[in-house]
Amino acid sequence: MGTMDELDVAAARVDLAAAFRLAVRLDLHEGVCNHFSLMLPDGKRFFLNRYGLHWSEVTASNLLMLDAEGRVLQGEGEFEKTAFCIHSRIHLANPSAACVLHTHMPYATALTLLEGGRLEMAEQNALRFYDDIAYDDTYNGLVVDNAEGDRLARVLGRKRVMFLASHGVIVVGPSIAEAFDLMYYLERACRLQVLAKSTGGKLRAVRPEVVRTTYRLMLADAPKYAGAHFGALKRILEREEPDYSR
Repeated sequence: MGTMDELDVAAARVDLAAAFRLAVRLDLHEGVCNHFSLMLPDGKRFFLNRYGLHWSEVTASNLLMLDAEGRVLQGEGEFEKTAFCIHSRIHLANPSAACVLHTHMPYATALTLLEGGRLEMAEQNALRFYDDIAYDDTYNGLVVDNAEGDRLARVLGRKRVMFLASHGVIVVGPSIAEAFDLMYYLERACRLQVLAKSTGGKLRAVRPEVVRTTYRLMLADAPKYAGAHFGALKRILEREEPDYSR
């Protein structure tokens, strides 16, 4: 895999810090729980948020850099054990999952509480996730060992989203921008489904051929669109919370 120079590493820190701050603004966070990580191209080191920080406190400089064995290479403080067991095992199992985002965001998590809860292909935002969601229907409690982390990695496979029964969701992508964009639209799609179902009405089906075509179009445009979306959100932060990048 390629290498990153110090400027690239610094830019990656800034982008990951931005993702945390933006998640707060969009109500995708929970307490000092949940975690985002980014594997560096060497496949040996990754960034993770420090335990105990509210996401509104995360900055580029207070992110931890860890190795696959859990040694802190840069930064001060400790990391949450569940974070390490989830993120390190997914990164190692799937090198294309450079960015791994785990949240308990409310509407997506609400679907994980339902028996047989699934995101239905009934609305445009949902179509970008066609055949791209893994469902783990077994809740085994806190992820506190590598064996459970490995199990989750196997369930996820090469899909970009995983619903964790009675728990939350994991979203992965080749870049911070693409993973964040997916997470944003996943919550939007889940929110619309919950709102529509709350009326008691029946969801309108989208024709299968339209679902497939729309998915392919969205997938092809994902890197460009995600970059534009994340760039616009970062400009808001630069105006209103410039300390995130310090």
